Amino acid sequence: MVVRGNKLYMISVVSEMLGIHPQTLRLYEREGFIKPKRSEGNTRLYSEEDVERLEMVLRLTRELGVNLAGVDVILSMREKMEMMQRQMEETILGLRE
Repeated sequence: MVVRGNKLYMISVVSEMLGIHPQTLRLYEREGFIKPKRSEGNTRLYSEEDVERLEMVLRLTRELGVNLAGVDVILSMREKMEMMQRQMEETILGLRE
């Protein structure tokens, strides 16, 4: 399914892509790691950004042995760092003008 140029995947497709059970995807949603969009019929629809985020969660848990609480902290810190980076870039642009 494609919505406005962005691919959206159903839970079964993402589950197969990542080699994990759909219940794991639901758990990650409950934990707040992802927020898939919903169709009119309330079907979960995952964006490519969601899939990338899930890949990061899986790398942290599988390869690095990080527990879900640690994943939450890491993702939160990453988001804050990205926000700070954007603010710095905006400040630099403002100073150049």
